Amino acid sequence: MSQLTDMLTRHEGVRLKPYHDTVGKLTIGIGRNLDDVGISRDEAEYLLTNDVNDALAALRGAFPWFALLNPARQDVLADMAFNMGLHRLEGFHLMLAACEHQDFAEAAKQMVASQWALQVGARATELAAMMDTGSYS
Repeated sequence: MSQLTDMLTRHEGVRLKPYHDTVGKLTIGIGRNLDDVGISRDEAEYLLTNDVNDALAALRGAFPWFALLNPARQDVLADMAFNMGLHRLEGFHLMLAACEHQDFAEAAKQMVASQWALQVGARATELAAMMDTGSYS
């Protein structure tokens, strides 16, 4: 780090969760003013990459059969885990059991019959079709 970044880190501190600064601006990291500056596209993509990697690692750890799914079906579960978190995804007992037994039509049926599907609308329809067919189209 340069002397400037060292000094700014010392003066601003490091906060890994959003907080409101002394003038009420939503801030994160080392003084990043989210209200006025936001984040760049590159920063958003960097965060997304980290979040996707975390979701995939969590899925591999939670479901030993996850690795047996084809990439499209893995991505369906990763999308759902990203959206609602692994803990809530684990509540989809019937859908996950169907995935484990490779009954993908039943898994898709369980997806669209959920409260989650009502909340996310077209996203659920798209993901259920991917689960059923095993393809992205």
